[in-house]
Amino acid sequence: MAGDFPDDLRYTESDEWVRVEGGEAVSGISAFASEQLGDVVYLQLPEVGKRYGRTEVFGEIESVKAVSDLFCPLSGEVIAVNEELDATPGLVNEEPYGRGWIARIRLENPAEAESLLEAAAYAQNTTERH
Repeated sequence: MAGDFPDDLRYTESDEWVRVEGGEAVSGISAFASEQLGDVVYLQLPEVGKRYGRTEVFGEIESVKAVSDLFCPLSGEVIAVNEELDATPGLVNEEPYGRGWIARIRLENPAEAESLLEAAAYAQNTTERH
């Protein structure tokens, strides 16, 4: 594990994480992003059944400090969202890599994940921005 970044995940430069499971991916925001945002109070989750392109805005996250866009980390169709976040948005802060997941995506091109950052590279990226 590189800092707060599990090695089995891939990361985007816009601070989303991805866990690829066959032709699907589970996604959320990194611990770094949740720390930068502060306490998350609301999420506009992606639309289930809708196709999003890689890096396309597919939701919004609101904290006590800011409102930020959520970007689709890989091209595909959203097949599930974490409805638990409607009632408990703070899970994004408490368990960003577990119960705080945001969306499950059926991937159009699983090979796209190879272009995302590995944990060590993402940790370096966050250090440079901090």
